[in-house]
Amino acid sequence: MDMTRRSFLAGGAAFGGLVASARLPAFADGPVLSSERGKSERLTISCHHIEAGASKPFSVLHISDTHLTAVYPDENEWTRKFMANRSKTFGGRQEEALRDSLAWAKEHVDYVMHTGDLIDAQSRANLDLVRKYYGIDGATMGGSLGNHEFYHGQKDETEEGKADSREMLSKAYPFDISLSSSIVNGVNFVTIDNVYGAVTTEQASRFEAEVKKGLPIILCMHCPFNTPEIYRSALKLWRKHVLKINTTPNAKSWREGYRDPVTKDFVAYLKALPSLKGILAGHLHISVQARFSPNAMEYVVGGNYMFHGEEITFS
Repeated sequence: MDMTRRSFLAGGAAFGGLVASARLPAFADGPVLSSERGKSERLTISCHHIEAGASKPFSVLHISDTHLTAVYPDENEWTRKFMANRSKTFGGRQEEALRDSLAWAKEHVDYVMHTGDLIDAQSRANLDLVRKYYGIDGATMGGSLGNHEFYHGQKDETEEGKADSREMLSKAYPFDISLSSSIVNGVNFVTIDNVYGAVTTEQASRFEAEVKKGLPIILCMHCPFNTPEIYRSALKLWRKHVLKINTTPNAKSWREGYRDPVTKDFVAYLKALPSLKGILAGHLHISVQARFSPNAMEYVVGGNYMFHGEEITFS
């Protein structure tokens, strides 16, 4: 059954994919700075179109990397100091940028997708903001997790290192954080956790089950798959650190970014998949688009903390 504009699929959609923007709450807070300018003027929104084979046209605001740094006064000293320093790093206007983006979405698009790093690290205050902006029933946004959702003061960037956070994050986010799906007008939005540049055997198997539904697919995730164009663009900002932030461990070039055999096979499978119509990702804090396969472009959106987003229309 198809979705009509600004309404849910009958019976409810899985919230890891897309959620109707019409159900966004009103965000009445005024701007902290630039008070003489309108909210939309502070946003940088790029526009793209994907011919996905939708039964009816619709539109999505894609955002990523908000990096919220909220903390309560009674949280531990390390968390308070870390959040204070990181707030300076990201400019201190991250929540304002998110509110402005959602207010714009309510007026201009049908759905909202956030592809990770909504928070910069774990804190009680940040997790409360997750619940606020995703909504109790997931009505505010759909999305995937980023690597910073798993950060709690110790860096163990492995699947095993995620284990102690998985239960807590699953309670805060209103979707299956490993892989989830929702269908909008005949298009299957599949979100996947690839926050350290790799996927698991279970995720690959679950994705293949989504393919068997026979629908066009938009894959949504935090870390983009490397292409020469995306790698070159990221290198200008991240320099020597680009390999660390966007490949599997111990890679020496973008071509070796998927040395993990499961991930390598998964990427090869995607490149040959006719039903894959597009990939939405973030992580790099830059806006760049590149050809991923004969059938799919990859759209990497700039950091939402810088008031960036992209409007994507689907037909």
